[in-house]
This record gives sequence, structure tokens and C-alpha cells, in this order.
Amino acid sequence: MKIKVKSWTMAAYWAWDVEKADVCGICQVEFDGCCPDCTMPGDDCPLIWGECTHVFHLHCLMNWFRKSTKGEHCPMDRSVWKTAAAPI
Repeated sequence: MKIKVKSWTMAAYWAWDVEKADVCGICQVEFDGCCPDCTMPGDDCPLIWGECTHVFHLHCLMNWFRKSTKGEHCPMDRSVWKTAAAPI
């Protein structure tokens, strides 16, 4: 038995993934915690903001730059990295 489809409608669902908004884009650990290189969260594991508005653990970003073969670019959008002024 064959069925002939005359028409069909496709639907999609889209939403922001809000739960992942407060994690480092490199190590995927929450900013309240610490990066894989640190053992204690807090001042020993600082965050760094880029002018592109992306935020990372400082240690994760430094490791990213060390391993990069194309210079210092943002891991999220590949723009040239420029550190933003510290938030107040």
C-alpha cells in the first residue's frame, strides 16, 4: 500500500538557552565555580571581559591563546581579542 502526501506543514520551536548564560565559553564551568586549572573559586580565578561582550575565566582564555595558531581571537566569535574595561 502506498500513501501519497499532498501537503505537509513543518513547525519548529526556538528558545534562548538561559541556563548556559553564566558559564565560561571555553571550559563550560559556571562563573560561580572555578576553572579546571584552579582548586578554589573566588579572586584566584578571575573573569575577563572582551569588548565583544564575551566573558571567560582568565586562565581558560590564557590557555586558549597559548594553544592558538592564529593569534589572540575570541573563542566565541573569532574577532580580534580586546580586553574591555573592568565592569564597576
